[in-house]
Amino acid sequence: MHRFAFMIHPLDINDITRKFPLARHLPSGLLERAARYLPPLKTSYINGVRSPYAETEGWFVACPLTTRQMLSLPEKFVIERIIRTGRLAEKLGAEILGLGAMTSVVGDAGITVARNLNIAVTTGNSYTVATAIEATEKAAAMMDIDLPRAEVAIVGATGSIGAVCAKILARRCQHLTLIARNETKLARLAGEIKATSGLKVRITSHSREALRRADVIITVTSAVDTVIEPEDLKPGAVVCDVARPRDVSRRVAEMRDDVLVIDGGVVEVPGNVNFNFNFGYPPGLAYACMAETMILALEGRIENFTLGRELTVEQIDIINRLAAKHGFRVAGFRSFELPVSEARVAAIRERARRKAALAR
Repeated sequence: MHRFAFMIHPLDINDITRKFPLARHLPSGLLERAARYLPPLKTSYINGVRSPYAETEGWFVACPLTTRQMLSLPEKFVIERIIRTGRLAEKLGAEILGLGAMTSVVGDAGITVARNLNIAVTTGNSYTVATAIEATEKAAAMMDIDLPRAEVAIVGATGSIGAVCAKILARRCQHLTLIARNETKLARLAGEIKATSGLKVRITSHSREALRRADVIITVTSAVDTVIEPEDLKPGAVVCDVARPRDVSRRVAEMRDDVLVIDGGVVEVPGNVNFNFNFGYPPGLAYACMAETMILALEGRIENFTLGRELTVEQIDIINRLAAKHGFRVAGFRSFELPVSEARVAAIRERARRKAALAR
């Protein structure tokens, strides 16, 4: 049996106070400063992951830095803390380590971490892309959106996940807009897509207008704060939010009952998995980045799999094939951690139609 570990971290101070209830009595600023000096933690033991071909077990290990700290503290300090947490995974007996949330983003996206550990490392981004695109295509179909002819936008398009999503979708749709802050990188990506697929894509660093025009949106930035608000979306839009922390404001769920927001990268894990930790999903479900680490352990591919800023379509095809082999599959739609039934999708679709009719 090959064993794995997956690295998590507090998204904000509230996650720390949930783990250590007495800490809620401390000022948040003091608590955040104290988090810099907390040691890595073994959060839980994971068992029951079983496919028709193999089984695996592992651990959640926690780097105590918050999202804001990972983006604001010196990069060298943050990476050293991630490496220390990886060494805890080594001591526990893990052979492969998955990097979750911002631990997969800072620095060179896992390359330096892998060089400083004696176990394999993956960010899980390949399977995240595969599941996000599959879920988006299914959601668009249920909302009666013809994806090849729809206006499709990718927010955070120059990141590793956003760029490969763009390359894949450029072969499936005719109207694609890439959104990111760096226009030079956007232009380079647009050139690559034109050369490989023949599609001339739009690019912009100004998201509002592009979002309001889009029928389908995949959003995957590394922003600390939300980047999509209720007023940014047209009736009937489908939004797949792959980012953690979320890109889509919770106000969208409260104020826009005519758009479908789905959580990207949520999968069912084969076997009778017990995470012994509540990360917001019902038993048996995991983020795709977690699942990629488990898949590689089950397959015995103890190797650095998804690292750095460049993802390839070939990597995504490989992990998709291995996921199917071992019984992982995209879960039904979820939105802000809650299940979305077919009846709810139908109601959203009908409300969107009525608003569109009134607008005409």
